[in-house]
Amino acid sequence: MPDGDILIGGDWKQTSDGQTLPVFNPSDGSEFAKIARGNARDIDAAVKAARKAMDGAWGRMPAAERGRLLSKLALKVAEHAEELAVLECKDTGKPLAQGKADATALSRYFEFYGGAADKVHGDTIPYQHGYTVMTLREPHGVCGQIIPWNYPMQIFGRSACGALAMGNAIVVKPAEEACLSILRVGQLMLEVGFPAGAVNIVPGLGHEAGAALSDHPGIDHMSFTGSRQVGTLVQAAAAKFNRPVTMELGGKSPQVVFADADMDAALPFITRAIIQNAGQTCSAGSRLLVEDRVYDEFVGRVAEKFKALRAGPWDRDLDIGPLISKKQKERVEKFIGDAGKDGIKLVASGEVAANAPSGGYYVPPQIFGDVPATHILAQEEVFGPVLAATRFKNEEDAVRIANATPYGLVAGIWTRDGGKQMRMARAVKAGQVFINNYGAGGGIELPFGGFKGSGFGREKGFAALFEFSAIKTVAINHG
Repeated sequence: MPDGDILIGGDWKQTSDGQTLPVFNPSDGSEFAKIARGNARDIDAAVKAARKAMDGAWGRMPAAERGRLLSKLALKVAEHAEELAVLECKDTGKPLAQGKADATALSRYFEFYGGAADKVHGDTIPYQHGYTVMTLREPHGVCGQIIPWNYPMQIFGRSACGALAMGNAIVVKPAEEACLSILRVGQLMLEVGFPAGAVNIVPGLGHEAGAALSDHPGIDHMSFTGSRQVGTLVQAAAAKFNRPVTMELGGKSPQVVFADADMDAALPFITRAIIQNAGQTCSAGSRLLVEDRVYDEFVGRVAEKFKALRAGPWDRDLDIGPLISKKQKERVEKFIGDAGKDGIKLVASGEVAANAPSGGYYVPPQIFGDVPATHILAQEEVFGPVLAATRFKNEEDAVRIANATPYGLVAGIWTRDGGKQMRMARAVKAGQVFINNYGAGGGIELPFGGFKGSGFGREKGFAALFEFSAIKTVAINHG
């Protein structure tokens, strides 16, 4: 598609006013493309196209046929995986290996939901004599989806696939900072035969296109991944129309390391869980809680790992790439600077590669030690490669500190004690709990979502199909 296009009703077209937005390469700060600056009129046209699709070919398509389309798309994405990975890496700055992994995950999303599309069944319910009662699961209708910039392909996959598998039509507002891979996938969806209007993609600014989508009366369900502050606005807009919403609002996820843990096994997981995508991951393991009697030893070993880490441009494929933007870099650096002013000890830092472009948005991985559980560094989502290490005394203390943030998305528990594993898994308030591993959000098959301020509703796995459908009860009085 040419620069600046949006996908509405099966056609690529210019926005209603022809406006575009620049796209910057975080690795060097240069502008390298343009995308559409969609507006409320474009969103309205997209919603109407989606409704037309629901009333037409897409709404009448059997579940098995929807599944075949998703499965065909899985193969098409796999064929274009290298191209999609490069687009995503140039757009977001993430290392090439991560971009390839994201493209593979996207293909897997379409594969999984392609197989699941015709597996959602209703029930029959024993009731009074002379009645047969059944339940049906039906699509909501038109689903609005706001996708963030940190994992465009993956989060598009987890939001779009469940909705489409259940037979909903979708209107997607991808992030203005990074959406080229999503736009390319939109092209591939048309190539494999998705009917006009089943998928509509309108890039634009959050306060323009995003707000218009959230506030549109023709939307039947909203999905949002992003900050708690914007999530509140999306929920407020949805409340005016009493529509359901799925919210994933970030996390401050703990990695809890007990004295009996296998430290050799834990080290690589704990390191990867905070540096993946330069820490710009909702499920990043951004807090390291270590039992006091092994704290110095273990944090020292993590520090040695951090000292060897290097940040650089996406095509160098180093440990981490740049942050998404200058604004994000300044935000992360403020957290770091404020921690220093408050006397929080910087235990270790990686480095920015010597030949990294000067215009890139680089922040090396850093670990701070003995961070009080109440300090902002242990409470708020930094969204950068910054790890806060905190001591705990015993199991009860570990639970208290792990749960002492507004968030509850993911947790990692490291112990060989089976009883302790189960007690911690039950006591920690998080949507996913990993024992002696850390999935950083888990696989496609695993339901994903938060407790507390991390949001509600579930994406991924079979649970997403329930999220993107409504139960209808049919009671037949046949005498």
